[in-house]
Amino acid sequence: MIHFTPLQIRGASNSPYSLYDQLGWDPECFPRGEEDVQKMVNSLEQNHSLLSLTDIVLNHTAHNSKWLLEHPEAGYNLTTAPWLESAYILDTELLNFGSRLVELGYPNELKSTDELDKIMDGIKKHVIAEIRIWEYYVLDVERDANAAIDSWAAGVTDVTNDDISHLKDASLKEQVEYIIEHGLLGNDRLGERFRRRVDAKALASLITATFGQYPGEANASSIRAKVVQILDAANVRFYDEYDKELAVILQQLFNRIKYVRLDDNGPKLGVIDHKNPLIESYFTRLNKSDASDKLEPEDLVLVNNGWVWAGNALVDNAGPQSRVYLRREVIIWGDCVKLRYGNGPEDSPWLWDYMTKYARMLAKYFAGFRIDNCHSTPLHVAEHILDEARRIRPNLYVVAELFTGSEEMDYVFVKRLGLSSLIREAMQAWSTAEMSRLVHRHGGRPIGSFELDEAPKGTPGSAPGSPPGSPGPTGNGIIMRERVRRIKPAPVQALFMDCTHDNEVPAQKRDARDTLPNAALVCMCASASGSVMGYDEIYPELIDLVNEHRLYTSESSSVKEIITGGGKGGIGTVRKLLNQIHTLMGKDGYDETHIHHEDEYITVHRVHPKSRKGYFLIAHTAYPGYGNGNGAFSAVRLGGTKARHLGSWMLEVDASDEAKKEVEGDKTYLRGLPSRVIDVPGIRIEIKDDTTIITVRDRFPPGSIALFETWIPAAEHSAGLDNYVTSGSKAAMSELDLVDLNFLLYRCEAEERDGSKGQDGTYDIPGHGKIVYAGLQGWWSPLKDIIKENNLAHPLCQNLRDGQWAMDYTVGRLERISQQPEFASLAKPAKWLKGRFDAIRGIPSFLLPRYFALIIRTAYTAAWERGLELMSDHINKGQGFLQNLGMVSIQQTGIVKSASLWPKKLVPSLAAGLPHFAVEWARCWGRDIFISLRGLYIATGRFDEAAEHIFAFASVLKHGMIPNLLGSGNLPRYNSRDSIWFFLQCIQDYTRYAPDGMSLLTKKVKRRFLPYDDTWFDSDDSRAYSRESSIQDIIQEAMQRHASGMKFREANAGPQIDMQMRDEGFNIEINVDWSNGIIFGGNQFNCGTWMDKMGESERAGSKGVPGTPRDGAAIEITGLLYSTLKWLSNLSSEGKYPHKGVTKPDGTDITFTAWADLLKSSFEYSYYVPKDPTDDGKYAINSNVVNRRGIYKDLFRSGKEYEDYQLRPNFAVAMTVAPDLFDADHAIDALVLADQVLRGPTGMATLDPIDLNYRPNYINSEDSTDFATSKGRNYHQGPEWLWPTGFFLRALLKFDLARRTTKEGRVEAFQQVTRRLSGCKEMIQSSPWAGLTELTQKDGQYCADSSPTQAWSAGCLIDLYMDAADYGMA
Repeated sequence: MIHFTPLQIRGASNSPYSLYDQLGWDPECFPRGEEDVQKMVNSLEQNHSLLSLTDIVLNHTAHNSKWLLEHPEAGYNLTTAPWLESAYILDTELLNFGSRLVELGYPNELKSTDELDKIMDGIKKHVIAEIRIWEYYVLDVERDANAAIDSWAAGVTDVTNDDISHLKDASLKEQVEYIIEHGLLGNDRLGERFRRRVDAKALASLITATFGQYPGEANASSIRAKVVQILDAANVRFYDEYDKELAVILQQLFNRIKYVRLDDNGPKLGVIDHKNPLIESYFTRLNKSDASDKLEPEDLVLVNNGWVWAGNALVDNAGPQSRVYLRREVIIWGDCVKLRYGNGPEDSPWLWDYMTKYARMLAKYFAGFRIDNCHSTPLHVAEHILDEARRIRPNLYVVAELFTGSEEMDYVFVKRLGLSSLIREAMQAWSTAEMSRLVHRHGGRPIGSFELDEAPKGTPGSAPGSPPGSPGPTGNGIIMRERVRRIKPAPVQALFMDCTHDNEVPAQKRDARDTLPNAALVCMCASASGSVMGYDEIYPELIDLVNEHRLYTSESSSVKEIITGGGKGGIGTVRKLLNQIHTLMGKDGYDETHIHHEDEYITVHRVHPKSRKGYFLIAHTAYPGYGNGNGAFSAVRLGGTKARHLGSWMLEVDASDEAKKEVEGDKTYLRGLPSRVIDVPGIRIEIKDDTTIITVRDRFPPGSIALFETWIPAAEHSAGLDNYVTSGSKAAMSELDLVDLNFLLYRCEAEERDGSKGQDGTYDIPGHGKIVYAGLQGWWSPLKDIIKENNLAHPLCQNLRDGQWAMDYTVGRLERISQQPEFASLAKPAKWLKGRFDAIRGIPSFLLPRYFALIIRTAYTAAWERGLELMSDHINKGQGFLQNLGMVSIQQTGIVKSASLWPKKLVPSLAAGLPHFAVEWARCWGRDIFISLRGLYIATGRFDEAAEHIFAFASVLKHGMIPNLLGSGNLPRYNSRDSIWFFLQCIQDYTRYAPDGMSLLTKKVKRRFLPYDDTWFDSDDSRAYSRESSIQDIIQEAMQRHASGMKFREANAGPQIDMQMRDEGFNIEINVDWSNGIIFGGNQFNCGTWMDKMGESERAGSKGVPGTPRDGAAIEITGLLYSTLKWLSNLSSEGKYPHKGVTKPDGTDITFTAWADLLKSSFEYSYYVPKDPTDDGKYAINSNVVNRRGIYKDLFRSGKEYEDYQLRPNFAVAMTVAPDLFDADHAIDALVLADQVLRGPTGMATLDPIDLNYRPNYINSEDSTDFATSKGRNYHQGPEWLWPTGFFLRALLKFDLARRTTKEGRVEAFQQVTRRLSGCKEMIQSSPWAGLTELTQKDGQYCADSSPTQAWSAGCLIDLYMDAADYGMA
């Protein structure tokens, strides 16, 4: 593509960028106008395969453009831009002063800064003082005072203002602030003198507030003095503003005059005269005699265009909000008038129409535009113009050279204008290091980059980047998963020029010899590249586009064919090869690059991501002072890579003064400096093992390059390698069960050590730390972000490049575990991984991160899909979030030797959470398991595991309770009053959902303790497991023991089972109040529900004092009790349960139905807190203790009455399992309130934020004197727990659906619920643990002491989707 500077008729300056007529073609070049232009571009395309690109100049026109006299409104004149008046007056007076220097006694030719100082004094005296610029800033005190007094006298005040009587006694400063805020007018921009003024009515209001009504002229004079005082005080800030801007004006004038007259790097213009005035004028003054009589003098003063150092590209420098013309901050182009487009065509219709025609004309002939001065062209104008041009040529190539000062602003222009590329230039580099940075910037992706969208071959399913995606049915009904295509972040595409037409060439700026390495480095970049005529020929200096009339010459143009290699007359003989390689690499997709900088050298290795073929460049740059030696350059070692030497060349240039003088003296032709490219011998290539060593020997001075073709033998069939390492994974995983997958995918540090007798843990990445899981998820969690960000600098990537330990670790743990009978199926995945890793062990180390990630992703995806395949259709065919939740079932369930469900039988067990609750006694919690079980086991179809856990806990029933801590049945602890009720709820759910679920009730289990006997004995006692009971017997024993009431002391009570609890806390008492059917229990020294944090701090005095004892009747227990009673009542009436009820302590019987009815009849009375205090008499309410109304109490009859009335999320559990206990209107109101005050981004606040005990940030390590928070006593006093979110949303869905009457309403109800899951969806995707945390701090903030993946957090949300499926919603 050939870039033409503008080809239209030029203005008086002859600059191609100062156009006289945008619609007329230069008659000297194109005498037949458009016909000649068409002929030229056609010839270039048809005969030379070259497209044409030209500049489009939108921001200005030549100052002598004839159409300005007809349409001066197209520019910024004193009519269209009155805010420029002060800048124009200053500019005019500066010119006048400059023309009178000798007359006024000032030097007109500057020799020193002392003389410049004298002129600056003259400017202050003869310009600044005379034109009184301050009048453009300040108030006219006399005018505004008179107007205010007149308004006061007439009784005209600002009645819209608030009461201001307080200002009567206010200070002068306060009165001034009032006037500035409420009465200042004309402050929006500069304009005429004294444009700022005070609203007379506002000032009259202040006078009235201070002095009352107008008393007559006799008393007004003193009051007027007060008004003047206020206005004078107000003016202080405006004079200060003027003083600061005047200082800028004077500094800018000094700097500019010094640069053009005195500085060594300036033009040193010499005598100040008419030709070279004191200043460059900021304005074009059109000749009145040439203009229409209709035009006023103000119309004929037009501001010139220019640019501002570090200016905001989105601010109109000549607009009302800018003062750069007054402040003299513009570097002006005196031959160009700035065009005024306004906000749209209505502001300047002729100009918009004219420039649109200009753009459409250019688009007719040229394939591309370079937007001149793009950063100063109004964005909305450029958008419109390009839209119009694209109507003519839809595939228009548009480039621009932006100087916005920031990449963020560059992106705004690229996005808004649809720029194809931004012009960037290698000659902007001031050193080898900076050149290396530019090449790195435009070189492409790093070698070994990850393939973002690469999917394992032959493996169905979603893209592994987001396993798995949303399902969609195909025509044949098969469920296929959409593959997510991620947008790859990339820098804005560059048109990387070795040199542009307006920058100095190497012979001027560096060393002429750098022409060759500079060009070679640009050609090695993965971007569009470009050059300027004369660069290859070594022109001695930048071509003057305005004044140059000589013809181009080039050695390359004088021969029929350019032969690659040595030659004279510039670098054309090597440029041909460089361009061919650049084109080949661009077309074929060689987009991975490695750049290395070493002293004076830069090496670039650019390769194809699939074939691994590449080109390697060694460039010895030539900056001033580099001399002629080789420089210090180490041998290049290309691991696993072969290389073929294409050639080495050096550039010799005669840059002597004599040579320059001769070349520049040619009056007819533009010629380059005498030069030649010489073949450089002596490049040595050695092969050692798999490594190629390249050594620069003998002579390789600055200005030399060496070029090589490279390939990697191990990757010569890389397509086959990619296919191999991503094939066969599905078959390798096909025999795994869910417990196998737990080992393959997960296993935290504690679990891994538990299974290896402490020998193995998770892999430790130097500089990063241990991965969270030993299995594939442990690798995938960091890798998914590494791949997404292409972060080859991550410590994991470095570890892979340094050695093959990660591969050995991954295979080794699977090979070892597969020797154990229960994990024999893992031998196939181990073999698959070994085979794939072995296939990549011989490739260069820089490719190992990519292939390791590819293999891990393939294995991970296959394992993930195998896991889903083994789960229920509800999960397998569900949405991605539900599948993520379902995988937590695999994550939390595994074989842990120290935490089986049975004393002497090793079976998989469900962890409460990882890693905090992974092994030994801490793994299996009765409450946690049975809150989680419905979602993690029943919904996923894991009925055998569900039954195993039910059997295990049924076997240890004692006191009518199941243990809180199972301890494998060896040391169960019975201190939780709620666990039994969640257990019974799970049995109910199992019988409903499991195939032949009712048969569970008659299944028998051996009993750890004797039925109806509270005697404790060890698990190896002969009585242990000597008796057996059916599950329905277990249920009945639990119901009867509670009906009878119980009172016992925990077995082995004391510090050996609980180091924190006080002695009273080991005493357990539970009873039914048969007046209302509610179960009560606990005391103030124990905590028998899930809110079980015991105080631990001796410093704070909280040791042994529970944070939340929740004694009395916890609302969730009451709800779970009712749910169980109704279920048993129904089973009994259907003959499916052998018992009708229980016996009360007085010996009388009560049926389950009667107990349920009794409880229901008293529930609202006992728990509801009415909105209206007048209704308190209808409920069990102590009005003096109520903290919030319209809620359900958390407790009933607790040891501290105020705890009853605390708003907590536990009521939602009762609503979910026992909805008919609740008045529907009351329930909705309570849910809405909880949604507003308790629900966080992911969890539910465990206490009302208005409660005095609310402490939402949990820090377990805190050991302070704070009784409420020390040692984490506030665990349940405000932190936001995730598992209650599931019950809350289930309750919300249940009660919302109950009031919906249409299909659309039901859909909305479900959407209202699921939209509240966005925080959880984000969390499970971003968490390295691939789960949902236990809790967060206030507003969802991270809590370091939270277990990062908790079973019930995920399980309770699966419950929500399970409910929705039951309702026909999902």
